[in-house]
Amino acid sequence: MPQLIGVYDADATLWGEMSYWVGARLGVRHCSLCDITHSLFREKSKWRGCQTKLDSELGIKFETFHRNDQPEDVRRCVNGKYPAVVLRDSSGEVTLLMSASEIAACDKSPEKFFSEITRHLAL
Repeated sequence: MPQLIGVYDADATLWGEMSYWVGARLGVRHCSLCDITHSLFREKSKWRGCQTKLDSELGIKFETFHRNDQPEDVRRCVNGKYPAVVLRDSSGEVTLLMSASEIAACDKSPEKFFSEITRHLAL
């Protein structure tokens, strides 16, 4: 089954999460994927709805990772350009689906992000 993998421009450690959160409030850190999936303190309900639609309508799971806990094949594909969305096809091959600029163009909107994902998958 194909899978979508989003990689945040942040680290999944207590220090990483705290430094990102403080940096984002001070305007010195930014991750457009974080803006789409999370509000100030937790995951957005609209994002959870989009994940459900991807799974139920397209049969594709969307999983997220941070820079420091992503799978190695995803790390090679993203090549340090965060955030990103990668497609792992049914044979296990990974390809970049959405770049940082394409994610940012969704303007923090889970609905726009969902639309862009489905548009990219249709290409």
